[in-house]
Amino acid sequence: MIYLDYQATTPLAPEAREAMLRWLDGPDGTGFGNPHSPHKMGRLAAAAIELARDRVASLFPEGGRVIFTSGATEAINLAMRGTQGANGKNSISFSAIEHSAVGDTALSLGKTHELTVDPDGQCNIAQDMPDETWLVAVMQVNNEIGAIQPTGEWYRRAKEANALFLCDAVQAYGKISVTGADMIAISAHKFHGPKGIGALWVRDGLDLGEVQTGGGQEGGLRGGTLSPALCAGLGAAAKEAKDRMDQDGEHIQLLWDKARDMFGGWELNGGADRRWQGNLNVRKAGLDVARLMSDARSVCFSAGSACASGSGRPSRVLKAIGLSNEQAKSSIRLGFGRYTTMEDIETGIGAILDAAKEQGV
Repeated sequence: MIYLDYQATTPLAPEAREAMLRWLDGPDGTGFGNPHSPHKMGRLAAAAIELARDRVASLFPEGGRVIFTSGATEAINLAMRGTQGANGKNSISFSAIEHSAVGDTALSLGKTHELTVDPDGQCNIAQDMPDETWLVAVMQVNNEIGAIQPTGEWYRRAKEANALFLCDAVQAYGKISVTGADMIAISAHKFHGPKGIGALWVRDGLDLGEVQTGGGQEGGLRGGTLSPALCAGLGAAAKEAKDRMDQDGEHIQLLWDKARDMFGGWELNGGADRRWQGNLNVRKAGLDVARLMSDARSVCFSAGSACASGSGRPSRVLKAIGLSNEQAKSSIRLGFGRYTTMEDIETGIGAILDAAKEQGV
């Protein structure tokens, strides 16, 4: 089985796994303590969580705090619901290619305004926003086409409009530098950490309203016992990503060049520039993607984002950049990264191309 779906999830880093095992029970059986207990086992577990918090914070801008969550979806909900109606305004502006965690939450909170993108997937900062906008949300790297947005400029634009800025950095964190924002959401399993944990970074001086009641953990914002194992895994994954960011980037550049060459004759969805190159979204006219995925079943890849695959609907992101229904439905997405080998690319894409040829496209 060849795995080429890194936007959906990434393999767990050995360093993260090792860090987690210590806090499941540990070699001496004392690693299972409740981090909110005052005794020694609890204090040890709490110290592990704070070490993880520091490691996660090291990849964020200075001047903020890290709140652990179950993942980016919860982090986004905490950010949006915890600041609802800031500055007395009542509208949210978000890009047309945001993850549904942003779009659906915004719709549930009231008035919204969609920011358009160009065919490359870029969200132009010059476009108008309603005067009543209290929150602007633009993701740093898109999960379907890899477009890298000028989020630092969007942050400045939001400040000029007296609005808060939320950045979904799920596909950026641990891969490229995360730029300024009021709030930034991440998820561990997108950069070789465990599933079930993420974080929200909040700028110093910004107060959030309590969204989840009960226990008072995480500064009174999120009730519930933290998992030292998951926090440790997240922290270890963040440390490893920081230590080898340049090395990972160089490796992915080589994989991208080879993959692009093999898909000669296929159309690239989104721009080739200002793009995270671990994301390759391509299309071929007349391609039956469902049949392709069945015929090339030894390769794990996607027909769109993992959250939308299987719905039968054309990708909302591909539609937003101007593709027709037919073009969107003839598109596939491949994701690769740290643990992908050149052999994986050659063999996996070779199998996809052979299956496509069987369709006569």
